[in-house]
Amino acid sequence: MKVLVIGSGGREHALCWSFAQSPLCEKLFCAPGNPGIESVATCLPIQVLENEKIVAACREHEIDFVMIGPEIPLANGLADALRAADICCFGPSKAAAQLESSKGFMKDLCKKYNIPTAAYERFTDPQKAKDYVKAQGTPIVVKADGLAAGKGVTIAQTIEEANAAIDDAMIGGAFGEAGAEIVIEEFMTGEEASFFALCDGRDALYFASAQDHKAVYDGDKGPNTGGMGAYSPAAVIDDAMRDRVMKDIILPTVKGMKAEGCPFTGIFFAGLMITATGPRLIEYNCRFGDPETQAMLPRLKSDLLSALYATARGLLSGIELHWHDYAALCVVMAANGYPGAYEKGSVIGLDEANKVQDGIVFHAGTARNDKGEITANGGRVLGVTGWASTIVEAQAKAYQTVDKVNWPEGFCRRDIGWRAVARAKQ
Repeated sequence: MKVLVIGSGGREHALCWSFAQSPLCEKLFCAPGNPGIESVATCLPIQVLENEKIVAACREHEIDFVMIGPEIPLANGLADALRAADICCFGPSKAAAQLESSKGFMKDLCKKYNIPTAAYERFTDPQKAKDYVKAQGTPIVVKADGLAAGKGVTIAQTIEEANAAIDDAMIGGAFGEAGAEIVIEEFMTGEEASFFALCDGRDALYFASAQDHKAVYDGDKGPNTGGMGAYSPAAVIDDAMRDRVMKDIILPTVKGMKAEGCPFTGIFFAGLMITATGPRLIEYNCRFGDPETQAMLPRLKSDLLSALYATARGLLSGIELHWHDYAALCVVMAANGYPGAYEKGSVIGLDEANKVQDGIVFHAGTARNDKGEITANGGRVLGVTGWASTIVEAQAKAYQTVDKVNWPEGFCRRDIGWRAVARAKQ
């Protein structure tokens, strides 16, 4: 097949890296891609929201299959445009992508189909939102309804903090239109995990688990980011928990989306809270996670491309997935200042890091300067992944690779995987 991947981040580099190893992949393209992706795919100068240009490129290059990486083109209806042009693609329709693009839609679906999640209310009036917070008390969670690049959530410990989050979203416009409506929900206690399942509109198949680290600094301190690292598998998702999540959360969602007239085709990325009473849904994403994908795919023994193609064609029931019996861990290297203001253009030396065995550097926010050097071109810039037979060894391998990256203008957390490592050492 001729394959096109949409996106330019670390997730898309990991997908391209995996697809390039598939015997089904005759030619691989990526739009717009990045300097890391250039090593395995032909990059096309097309942006992710340019639906017509993407469809035209598929015709020009005789693309057989399109993998949509980020959430923004899904919310923009790219999957609909491709299917209307009779081009096979992996990713939900715009209507089904509301599971991620509208937290209110997702919460209402959970209520209607008895999917366990936090109690909540939706608001378009800031004062009514503040009155609700006052009545409920804190801690409480304030979320922008729409897409906010992983930054639209505030876990408020005080009434004042919650009110400030409401004002930022609804009055200050911190998240643009995404914050015009907000969801305020109950604070849940437990351990978070990321749970992935393939879905072809009728059936669902467990894919893998991971655990992300959102806070910018060690010890889970500081503001939330798009993700500072992840490891897979998540220790808290054992076989019994996997089966319970599929039964109580994933399969009711498949049924509910079909009943609502927007059957879901793609991958469910369920953010879970594993509470004392069982798993509860925090939120849904409608695409592979970033950086979770960089930790999951090195573990996959099966051919990813054939599994995703079968899912897109409604043939999920014939798929079995096989995994290597080891752990993988991804450390995100970010530009100094992230998630606040940061500078672009600093040069990154990767020669030594690229030589490490059982490790790989995925490019996220990189570019090339006039000299052909790799430079920082975003907040989250690299995803450095290592794998080994145990999570302790995988963590060591990842940081061994991190320490070979020559980039004084970057930083990373030094404790990615701390929960799993602590469990393993006990």
